[in-house]
Amino acid sequence: MPEVWIPPRMQTLAGGREQVVIDGASVRQVVNNLEKAFPGMKDFLYDSEEDDLIAGIAVVVDGEVSQLGLLERVREDSEIHFLPAIGGGQSQIVN
Repeated sequence: MPEVWIPPRMQTLAGGREQVVIDGASVRQVVNNLEKAFPGMKDFLYDSEEDDLIAGIAVVVDGEVSQLGLLERVREDSEIHFLPAIGGGQSQIVN
């Protein structure tokens, strides 16, 4: 089963665990199964209005940032991370 690394702010929901093994063949199935195992976890990851991951959350599957989000397929031996997305900004030099 895929191994999911739990972000620090969600670890209390997972009994303090940093990683868990959760069944699923897609990121969506993994998120749904995380919710079954650890109620409240889905609220940190899922935007029901958009039917997608919350804006600002990136999912990394086997070291690659997913462009498919919840639709990304995962393997039995996959490693999944949910990370805050890193955005760039424009810097200004003030004299």
